[in-house]
Amino acid sequence: MEVKRKALFPGTFDPFTVGHRSLVERALRLVDEVIISIGVNPNKKTYFPPEQRLEAIRRLYEKEPGVRVMAYDSLTVDFAREVNAGFIVRGIRTINDFEYEKNIADVNRKLTGIDTFLLFTEPEYAFVSSGIVRELLSYGKDISVFVPPEIQLLYEHDKD
Repeated sequence: MEVKRKALFPGTFDPFTVGHRSLVERALRLVDEVIISIGVNPNKKTYFPPEQRLEAIRRLYEKEPGVRVMAYDSLTVDFAREVNAGFIVRGIRTINDFEYEKNIADVNRKLTGIDTFLLFTEPEYAFVSSGIVRELLSYGKDISVFVPPEIQLLYEHDKD
């Protein structure tokens, strides 16, 4: 029986932006399955409620083969073990992100034996986050270039 290679992709790179999809696609070239994990810790402040984030991202990836979207409220490495992921995928936007994530990857590897793929986002998405998208929206700018249509509805609804 062939064992599936799984990678856990915690929502470190904002899963609401288009650049996130390219990271998932690139991760699928390295493993058989990518589990996008969305933290739902009620004590962590986020722009959208965790349930709303989770549902929007599930809709975005519902027809994507090899991708599952799951909620978790524990440490990333604990959840990676729980779902039998052999790797963690981290999205990198800048050199500073790289240094920070590399340090975390080194600690995770030493503590748990789980390796990390550090993937740089494509240049056109390197500095696009949900905060920037919200600011563009507040000025009435078109965000369609950065945000998938399913997610745009969330932002539009939030403006009302």
